Amino acid sequence: NQKATHLENSQGRKSQHAEEAIFYMNCRAAYLTVLKSSLENIKSKEQLSLVLQQAGRNPSQKTINKYWTSQTTTLNFDDFCAILKKEKPATKTELLEAFGKIDTDKSGYILHDELYKILTTRGDKMTWEEVNTITKQADFNCSGRLDYNKFCELYLSTSEQCCKAARDRLEVDPRLRQQQFGNQSESSSEGIPLPMSKPSPRISRKTDHKPAKGDSRAPSRPSSAQSGKASTSTTVTVGASSSRSTKLIIEPDTMKEWQCAQSKGCFYLEEDGEIISHKYRLHLPQRSAVCVTIKPLNIPQVEGKPCHWLSVDTALFILKENETQENLQLLSFTDLQNKEMFGWKGELGSGVYWLLPFTTGCRLRKEKTQITGEAKLLCRDEDGELALTKEFRTALLDIFETIDLDGNGLLSLEEYNFFELRTSGEKCDEEAWAVCKENFEMKKNELTRQGFLDLNLMEANDREGDPWDLWVTLLSLGYNKALEMTEACPFVIDISAERCRPRIKAISLEAGGSQLSRAVCKSVLNKGEAKVLEGCENIIVYTYKSGRRITSVIENKSENKVIIHVNNEQSKNCLNNRGLTVFAVEVAPKSMMVSQHVMALNEQEEWMYSCVHSLV
Repeated sequence: NQKATHLENSQGRKSQHAEEAIFYMNCRAAYLTVLKSSLENIKSKEQLSLVLQQAGRNPSQKTINKYWTSQTTTLNFDDFCAILKKEKPATKTELLEAFGKIDTDKSGYILHDELYKILTTRGDKMTWEEVNTITKQADFNCSGRLDYNKFCELYLSTSEQCCKAARDRLEVDPRLRQQQFGNQSESSSEGIPLPMSKPSPRISRKTDHKPAKGDSRAPSRPSSAQSGKASTSTTVTVGASSSRSTKLIIEPDTMKEWQCAQSKGCFYLEEDGEIISHKYRLHLPQRSAVCVTIKPLNIPQVEGKPCHWLSVDTALFILKENETQENLQLLSFTDLQNKEMFGWKGELGSGVYWLLPFTTGCRLRKEKTQITGEAKLLCRDEDGELALTKEFRTALLDIFETIDLDGNGLLSLEEYNFFELRTSGEKCDEEAWAVCKENFEMKKNELTRQGFLDLNLMEANDREGDPWDLWVTLLSLGYNKALEMTEACPFVIDISAERCRPRIKAISLEAGGSQLSRAVCKSVLNKGEAKVLEGCENIIVYTYKSGRRITSVIENKSENKVIIHVNNEQSKNCLNNRGLTVFAVEVAPKSMMVSQHVMALNEQEEWMYSCVHSLV
């Protein structure tokens, strides 16, 4: 009896797990039919209605208004999944019951005249033309009557065909297939192909995944941890504020005579949640001991203004350039920490290196707080002339500080063009720069702070005081309507070399792409703890704690794609880059990919990462 009960429970858990996987697959398929990425938000009632229809729902206006209130500005993929769990698709029985209330003589038919009257005057009122579209369909209309049994059958089959078409499109479209379930703030969501490698000696193959000492709680969702499918669990407890502990001595006495180079840069959050940043090339003329650091840039703020970006995590990945840029070799990354600064020390040979800045997206994410009102950018002076407000002028000077990459107090054409590419998508050529030189203050062919302010004032005058273009610039640089920088994180990189003068140069402003994704994955594989999914030797989960963050990477050595269910419900005081507690990721054959990045929600308190990865 006990065996039979255990078997029934096991089968029940398997069934529940399978249903979850199918549900998330359908959610994702419907969402990506309307939107480009699961990171992109639903921005209107019309989009919400459309994605719900793609998921086989037929929402009324009342239903839409329930989820899209006067306070709603966007809904994300997580919100969409939650709505679908509440709004079940109509069944045939429910549809027939609804029609049966109209068909009082139970004939199975409804006269068109009666149908027109009801649908144009009750509930979500339809137009005459919309009802006419229904009554003209020969499949379920004859002799001025609607055969509502046939209508229900066609309605349900059409709904299922719509869902199936979305799933089929997801399966055959390589771009969509590479995307993952849930909110994903990774710069690239594609699986990274695996290099040929030998089994790692660090891999744990124990079948009894015991909880960490002191963690006696049972999982609240046993289907994830104890189902018949392969699974593995990992628990890491981090003490309060220990993620801010000093591990890196930045300027010991031996470094006082070292030669230095510095460059600033910025992480910018795109509308779809993707993060872009400057990329750098480092040149060392000869072999030398080197110290590399990165930290958020501390711009002096107006008293009372929050500095949101100072809590954003930063890192640098150091790659060696070979014959081609596509073939970069990961050397190391900044895994030492002193408060908000991360660094790396070591020996580098002469040559060219790439520095790829990285942030997890745990703290740099789309702002959900609705801003009421709008800061004033322009005003009139005593002579009636257009002028910049004090608040806008301060914001522009902060922007100048951020885009002045070499920190010399002037903007070169190259620095200004990074600003132009970010805000307008276009570059300023030499001829246009010469015109700027004639009209705005410059020194040594570089734009001064005053020149930059005057340039923005001229733009306002060109628009006769309309601030629309100015707001486009501000929003693209991560500012909200209260003139707070909430969706960008400026940073500063410092390079010190013992035996030569290092040179660092910003090369591009773009998403990290496959190079950064591969570097992140390899860094975790090289230093993280590895656990094989019990009963599935080809699926390995690596977990690595680096300073303020924990990253897990899934390696799929099999010949088939796999879907991994990820459950963080037992974690405490944590936030991750996906914005979901429970989600699933699809890993391509012979590839590796980031499962999630996790950080403390409140670093002043103890936090615990407790995650179960299981094969769907």
